[in-house]
Amino acid sequence: MIRMGYRVVNGKLYQVGLPLDYDYNSSTKPQKKTGESFAEVLKKSINSKEQFAMSNHAVDRLTARNISFDENDMKKINDAINKAEQKGCNESVIFYKDTALVTSIKNRTVITVVDKDSAKGNIFTNIDSVVIL
Repeated sequence: MIRMGYRVVNGKLYQVGLPLDYDYNSSTKPQKKTGESFAEVLKKSINSKEQFAMSNHAVDRLTARNISFDENDMKKINDAINKAEQKGCNESVIFYKDTALVTSIKNRTVITVVDKDSAKGNIFTNIDSVVIL
């Protein structure tokens, strides 16, 4: 069985799968990768700033509320995540195009998306920052 998730890289949405049948209680542990050069580690770190994930819940909300973002929108959302990360934020609401994106900055994941009409009367909790685009 595969659990599907989504990752946005350079503004494009990609579906990724994670195996659910992995035995986490197995006595064999995965081997640590050794010999990774500083350049490779640096490149991974830089590339992580160009991508973020969309939770299945967020994708369901986008679909149910008929909200769509193009590649340019995704890049702007990624820039907002980067700005919040630079300020030391952990959990943010990003306001963009009449939508609110509840986002885990430290995990670089959009948790849920709320449109303007659905947001009326709601309270966002456990948020330490707001980014307005």
